[in-house]
Amino acid sequence: MFLPKYPDNPTPPPAHTHAPTAPAPIRRSLPSVAIDKNTVAVVLVGGVVLTALLAAVAVTAISVAVAAAVLRSMLRDHNRH
Repeated sequence: MFLPKYPDNPTPPPAHTHAPTAPAPIRRSLPSVAIDKNTVAVVLVGGVVLTALLAAVAVTAISVAVAAAVLRSMLRDHNRH
């Protein structure tokens, strides 16, 4: 009663027989960019310098946080006594 009834000879789905109306767009390549050794060297040096500055800022922030925690602990101990 609740089982589905399937047809004995199923019909295949209709095939698309129409041709595309417009041709596919032509993909154009990007213009070539000349990169010389000086440009590569400048980019690498700039990356190294920026990375070093970021590391210096991170180390400074960590050391300031540690110093603040130590001073806070010392002041708390001093106020208790």
